[in-house]
Amino acid sequence: MTLIITLLILGTVLIFLETLLPGMIAGILGFLCLLAAIFFGFNDLGYFEGSLVLAFVLFEFVVGTWCWLKFFPESRFARKFISQRNVGELGVDKPELLNCSGVAHTRLRPSGVAIIDGQRVDVVTEGGLIERGAKLKVVAVEGARVVVREV
Repeated sequence: MTLIITLLILGTVLIFLETLLPGMIAGILGFLCLLAAIFFGFNDLGYFEGSLVLAFVLFEFVVGTWCWLKFFPESRFARKFISQRNVGELGVDKPELLNCSGVAHTRLRPSGVAIIDGQRVDVVTEGGLIERGAKLKVVAVEGARVVVREV
């Protein structure tokens, strides 16, 4: 009985330590300790007590996972692991181009390149084909998408 309790405690502690130690070694060892506790529970104590050990391990997993998902992301400890910056921000939004004029640098069918206020910009037409050298006006800026119309 002492071996089973020791394996249960050691398994729980090792699975918890997996958050601190890289490489999944502690997590695998903790999982193996819990499996060994279940095995010894059935082997040494019998079917009913082994089922209780199995039920305890399953309950521990459910409650531990719930607590982890509920409390860890907001904890002081988690701030070391969770980035607080905006991830994926490309900084390609160009609202200053709205209502500016330019010239088609390439043939726009319906996308291509235009020179707007001296800048080379990837643009999209409202739908039609625009020949190279045509005068353009920016009618919309939607994130990285600059929509132009021939003037």
